[in-house]
Amino acid sequence: MTVPERVRAAMDRLMPGWGTVRGVVAVSGGADSVALLRAVAECGATVTAAHLNHQLRGAESNGDEAFVTDLANTLKVPVRTERIDVAGLGGNLEATARRVRYEWLTKVAAEVGGGWIATGHTADDQAETVLHRLIRGTGLRGPGGVGFALLRPLLTLPRTDLLAYLHTLPQPYRTDSSNADPRFTRTRIRSELLPLLRTFNPGIVDVFGRLSVQAEELFADLEAETAKLLADVELPRAGGMLILDAAKLEAIGEAKVRSILRMLWAREGWPTNAMTFDHWKRAAAIALGTHPVADFPDGVHVRRPERVVQLLRSSSK
Repeated sequence: MTVPERVRAAMDRLMPGWGTVRGVVAVSGGADSVALLRAVAECGATVTAAHLNHQLRGAESNGDEAFVTDLANTLKVPVRTERIDVAGLGGNLEATARRVRYEWLTKVAAEVGGGWIATGHTADDQAETVLHRLIRGTGLRGPGGVGFALLRPLLTLPRTDLLAYLHTLPQPYRTDSSNADPRFTRTRIRSELLPLLRTFNPGIVDVFGRLSVQAEELFADLEAETAKLLADVELPRAGGMLILDAAKLEAIGEAKVRSILRMLWAREGWPTNAMTFDHWKRAAAIALGTHPVADFPDGVHVRRPERVVQLLRSSSK
């Protein structure tokens, strides 16, 4: 199968009927996202290309923006661009850039009447992401939904297949110089750790891909159960403060309490990237009455005064 045929098959599996509604394709200008846009356009879908300029690399970032605009115009695809000074927002640069990107893509999808958002994450990206989460101690689970169907149709395709596809067109693409910057953890995973792991198992990318799929299947079941538990333990708010029934939490155990807290964090829009497994365990311990009050990243405060658990995020954050 050709790359466009494989992308069509993946999209059909991920969202039946995707071709009947407008979609948004995130395009950085790199090989993966350019290949995705070309493939989706070849499938005849109605899409808008979306490029967010993070303003992190000066003229190079502006060059990426101009490249994506020219590519979209060549393909006769509507394009939306925006510039946001991500470095000026503070916090962990990688985490902030990711959060801002998905918030903006959601905004674009709403404005153009889109029903789905597609990103160019490949099988290689998936392996890097699994390793990144394990190294940071955040677990296998990724960020929550963005309010629209978030589709990653390239997850079963290795980057080498996409490069070959672009070469046959031929289609140029941009190269992000920061991808070679060893200050970023993901860069070292890509350039040092994954090549080392391939010496143990040449198919390590596929191994991590299967692991991720299995984890997501388990998380889907857990999500449904957690939503029911949360509805049962949550009490009426007190202003901006969330209140949970402490006795009911004690009856369901630590693991499920951690899941409830994760769901609350995501629902409220509180950043989860800075939360490690130890953070989640400490928050659960407070909820279960075995740990005193504590503050968590990004100004979230959790305490348990007797029969309830209170969660509040500082308004200054």
